[in-house]
Amino acid sequence: MTRARVLIAAIVLVAAIASFALRVSTSMADFEVYWRGAVRAAAAEPLYRADDGHFQFKYLPAFAVLTIPLGFLSLPVAKAVWFALSIALLSVLVWLSVELLPARQKSKGLLIAIVILVLGKFFAHELELGQVNILFAVLAAAALLAMKHGGETLAGVLIAFTIAIKPYGVLFVPWLIARRKGASLLSFCLVSVVIAMLPVGIYGLDGTTALNRAWWNTVRETTPANLANPDNVSFAGMWVKWLGAGALATTLTAFTALGALAAAALAYLRRRGLAFPEALEGSLLLLLVPLLSPQGWDYVLLLAAPAVALLANDADRLPPWLRATTIVAALTMGLSLFDVMGRRAYGVFMGLAVISICASVLITALCALRVQKVA
Repeated sequence: MTRARVLIAAIVLVAAIASFALRVSTSMADFEVYWRGAVRAAAAEPLYRADDGHFQFKYLPAFAVLTIPLGFLSLPVAKAVWFALSIALLSVLVWLSVELLPARQKSKGLLIAIVILVLGKFFAHELELGQVNILFAVLAAAALLAMKHGGETLAGVLIAFTIAIKPYGVLFVPWLIARRKGASLLSFCLVSVVIAMLPVGIYGLDGTTALNRAWWNTVRETTPANLANPDNVSFAGMWVKWLGAGALATTLTAFTALGALAAAALAYLRRRGLAFPEALEGSLLLLLVPLLSPQGWDYVLLLAAPAVALLANDADRLPPWLRATTIVAALTMGLSLFDVMGRRAYGVFMGLAVISICASVLITALCALRVQKVA
């Protein structure tokens, strides 16, 4: 067994190096945005510039400050470091997804294989772009694991850092409040304040206030154009694809989002008597992130890793019709490959928002497990 693991690790390492050398090193367009933001933050320069075009910096000012160490490296070196770190974090994410299970029913190897099968294409896209969603997912999953072992203070700290990495971490805040765990709430609030104040040391208080306004304006102004993009899997993008932009699509988006949040609230209300209800609740919130965020690109669905592991573990506890539907939805997500389907077929597939529907099926399955008190 040990030799097999070493061999697998060696193969993965060689494949990763080859992938970076032959393809990824010339890509990682999103990482270049982070790196440029870090360089600007170190020099106290403006972060949000319209002349950056499609690749504008859209992250919080605190994120730029936190990534300043990457800006001290040349771009090629920084790319290599980030790619290696992302590979390591990806392994951690898959491991955490299995460790979070309240009661493991299947072998670790099988569960890991299923997570990779369903989400592998999103992992690959994330690595090629040099995105930061893997780090976000690891922080959130590690917070859940800390809760499992009674580490509420650490959990609050980690949730605070998720928001610094990507603002949609705020989705966890109402849940933290509802749990009424003083240690996690206190540490979350304290660390959030410290993180928010980080840019003050570089830009001053007025400059930081101006930066936060510029961030909001940048996000608000660039979001509408992204909704019709085929790779946008958000509820907002789904309705725009089906109906076109307008009042009806906006209204239906709001109702759909409220319905999804109501499902999460229902899951929370049914938690009594369960040993570790946070596993399913946190997994559900992570799955909701790309659907609720107007900037919900398809690869952000890698955040569903804990949800996929949980469903794979307990799928046999679902009603037969829902189990079959969930399996079809998961396989559709994982096996809908651009290189296999071709440009035209894949464009039609994504234009129909099939991935959004599949993710909604996974949400339904998670809620069913909670209603049945399985997890």
